[in-house]
This record gives sequence, C-alpha cells and structure tokens, in this order.
Amino acid sequence: MKLRFAGTGDSAQVPCFGCDCPACQRARLLSCHRREPCAGEIELDGDLILIDAGRMDLVARCERQRPAAILLTHYHADHVQGLLHLRWGRGESIPVYGPKDPQGCADLHRNPGILDFRPGLKPFRPLILGGLTVTPLPLNHSKPTLGYALSDGVNRVAWLCDTVGLPGATEQFLREWRPDALVIDATHPDSHRRPRNHNNLSMARETIVRLAPARAWLTHISHELDAAVMVGTATLPAGVELAADGLEIVF
Repeated sequence: MKLRFAGTGDSAQVPCFGCDCPACQRARLLSCHRREPCAGEIELDGDLILIDAGRMDLVARCERQRPAAILLTHYHADHVQGLLHLRWGRGESIPVYGPKDPQGCADLHRNPGILDFRPGLKPFRPLILGGLTVTPLPLNHSKPTLGYALSDGVNRVAWLCDTVGLPGATEQFLREWRPDALVIDATHPDSHRRPRNHNNLSMARETIVRLAPARAWLTHISHELDAAVMVGTATLPAGVELAADGLEIVF
C-alpha cells in the first residue's frame, strides 16, 4: 500500500492570499512549501483510491490514472470542489463514498454526471474496496464528517481530518484497532487556544500520544502553524512530522 499526500493545507492554503508571514513568503519563493487543499491518495494492487477531492487540478490527476473510488470526509468546498469539473467527464462511473449529507455541496447530488454518489456510510461498518478495508469513523466538525481506518491486511493507517478532538467511540475504536500510522488534522498553532472545527498542535499531539502509532503525520496545516514551526515557537515530538504536498509513504 502506498499513501500519497496530494494536499496538506487548510482552506486558505499556503501561501495565504495577502499574507506576508514567513511561511507565506517562503511558499511564494519555493513551490515545495506550497500547500494545496487537504487530500490523499491510496494506491494498492494497481487501483487508485482518492481521499477527498478539493484540488482544482483533480481532472489532470485522474487523467493520469482513473480512480477506482473516491472517499469523501465531508462536503465543505475545499474537500470536494475538484468534483465540480470531474463530474462532466466521460467513461465509466466513479463510485464516491462519504457521510450522509443531503445538502452536499452546490448541486453535486442533483447533477452528478459520471460520479456515482453512495452517501450514508455507516460508522464502524467496514467497506471493502478491492484489497483495501475501509472503516468509517465519526469526527467532530461543523458538517457530517468521517475519518477512515484503512487496512490492506497487513498495514493499518488512520486518516483523521477534519476534526477537533475525537468522539469517544472513535477514539475507543482506534485504541483497540491500534493503527501503525496516523494522519491527523493539526490546523492551528497552540496560540489558537479555542479551536472550534480543527485541532491545534497540542490537541493533535495529545491524540497521537493516546493512540501510540509508530509514525504520525500532521495535515490540514495553516500558514500560522507553518510559520510557528519555522520560527521555533512550535516543536514536533519524535515520530511526528508535518506532511508535505507530494510526500509518498510506502508501507
């Protein structure tokens, strides 16, 4: 199984429009530090499975390799806006799984095109996609949102984005499931003391400590957190990394 971070930014992305903080200045100079909307890709047995679809170049990515399925965490625009173009493509339909949200985003459900929306995944009820077992996990967010426990039969990866903390049932499941690797929302630096929709760095670190994966990556990263790490006001413990756009992990 291979995991690729297709995007690791929050909705403002990095660089953030109009901002001259150190992280935004660096990202304008060095494209390797840019952060597009948060999204992931799983490759297994020749199949491509997308996690979220917020990148505006999604069509170009899918032309290189047609996805076998798309997993949506939720229907905020920065996680689905790439589908607005992809749906008008040609060829076989693409299954799109996600939480039950009748409003969805814009008119995606009313005019799906080639997208075969299959909303209403049941929490903790596994879905089999080829050689991948996908278990939906409820998260804390302002729209119905799911994380995913992903297993190829050997490796276990938990994708937890977008969320502020974890519901008790989700944390209990993960403690028993024991992920080898964890991808978790860490949008804000600790100076953001009252997060509502996303973890700050301390909340993400505390969750990582409780779940005790061998490795962990932070994603959905704001320019404020990038800047805090740059200037040394935020530090990462051993085994925890800031994910980067294009980073590939082979398990």
